[in-house]
Amino acid sequence: MTSLVRRYLKTGIAFLAVGLLLGGWMMVRRELAGVYPPPYLVSAHTHAILVGFVMLMILGVALWMFPRPEKGDMRYSPRAAEAAYWLVASGTGARVLGELLRPAVGAAWLRWAVVLAGLAQIAGLATFFHTMWSRIRPVGSQAREARGERF
Repeated sequence: MTSLVRRYLKTGIAFLAVGLLLGGWMMVRRELAGVYPPPYLVSAHTHAILVGFVMLMILGVALWMFPRPEKGDMRYSPRAAEAAYWLVASGTGARVLGELLRPAVGAAWLRWAVVLAGLAQIAGLATFFHTMWSRIRPVGSQAREARGERF
């Protein structure tokens, strides 16, 4: 397992911890104080779990498990996979933080920061799947299927 794969997975686990803490806090406030969470808090929780945890885990496992790039593959780039990590991780972190600050800070710069963080998430995911596209191919399964193996 490469260091980049470990970084994807460990960052995903860190976002899971953040998401669980936010979710637990929202549940306690709702059930014990009757205070329902504002939309920005729900959005922060959702992005921490779904993008920060789920997507980073999926991307890390894909990077680890997909077949190696073929010799001469010009589409796959380790640098692009690294850039995708930074875009998704920093975009998600900024998005979560920005959503948490929004109820207290209504400034235009924070609204723009949230939008830019969301665009960084999109760019990171697009970059990752662009560079990984050529690695989504059968390796060995075609030969097994030709022999009549079913799986």
